[in-house]
Amino acid sequence: QVQLVESGGGLVQAGGSLRLSCPASGRTFSTYVMGWFRQAPGKDREFLAGVIWNGGSTYYADSVKGRFTISRDKAKNTVYLQMNNLKPEDTAVYYCAASRRSGLQQSPPGFDYWGQGTQVTGSS
Repeated sequence: QVQLVESGGGLVQAGGSLRLSCPASGRTFSTYVMGWFRQAPGKDREFLAGVIWNGGSTYYADSVKGRFTISRDKAKNTVYLQMNNLKPEDTAVYYCAASRRSGLQQSPPGFDYWGQGTQVTGSS
């Protein structure tokens, strides 16, 4: 099992920035990819960004490319999501997730472990 706990969400004005953190504990050696998703009310869970845990390569959804940056600190077993130029439509619950599967996972079924989520609210 891998345990994930997101933090860093909050209320931010349009154009502002937030940095989400997600430390992982447990059987983290089995992790191949870590990713960030979000889910707004009434919408499906949306992939945002992923990072290959060992190699560090990153990949993004087109919707956030250039505004959001995923990174990881292997020594701290932590993945981050830096979000810049936030907009009201970025309002959602943000989740980090871990996958044991190889490949650039982007869909929720491709991830095995999930955090409880952290609320991000963008105000106009």
